Amino acid sequence: MRLDKFVSSSANLTRRDAARAIAKGRVTVGGVTVRDGALKVTEDAEVALDGAPLTFSRYIYLMMNKPSGYITATEDARPGERVVSELLPPETARRVFPVGRLDRDTTGLLLFTDDGASAHRALSPKHHVEKTYRFTCTPPLTDEMIDALCRGVDIGERDGAGNARITSPAKLSGDTITITEGKFHQIKRMFHAVGSEITSLCRVRFAGIELDEKLTPGGWRCLMPEEISLFTGGGDA
Repeated sequence: MRLDKFVSSSANLTRRDAARAIAKGRVTVGGVTVRDGALKVTEDAEVALDGAPLTFSRYIYLMMNKPSGYITATEDARPGERVVSELLPPETARRVFPVGRLDRDTTGLLLFTDDGASAHRALSPKHHVEKTYRFTCTPPLTDEMIDALCRGVDIGERDGAGNARITSPAKLSGDTITITEGKFHQIKRMFHAVGSEITSLCRVRFAGIELDEKLTPGGWRCLMPEEISLFTGGGDA
């Protein structure tokens, strides 16, 4: 492939910006500065931008620290609503989609990709991918409430026979809760079912990937190779 395509895909740059970086001597191949974007390279070539090694990927994988007040969507379906895709560069936002959804007032880890197969795997109920959230609630959880959440609770859903669909057991540790399902407003409904109300909710872990606490609200970065491995199923979630 062309070097400018390699740099564009690996560094999440537009082809034009990648070509400019190459022309300015910011890119090396095998340790040698190259200024020709048309140079042919292989997917495993040793390419670096500003001294930082690049790893070629056919797909884009991003992490965002979602701020409160934004809808998890790629376009504004309702006038005046803010959507998370607005926080990405336009050329990137056009290529990726958010993996799953976070409520408008829920913050924290949100992944974006154009890898549909891996996104489907991460969201499929049969894979039991864990999602961990940090929460505050009122009133505070009692031991009885915690026991109920860990067993599973009735949040108002029914099966075809009219029987209650009990949520899968949750894991609670201090101010965090981990679930493997992704029902609409699930954690809020679970807490309501035991007599408490969520007052803040932040996702801090998903599919084995931890929220980068250095990201400010609305900030984003590319996933590291080990994080991509977790997301695509090459690592242990």
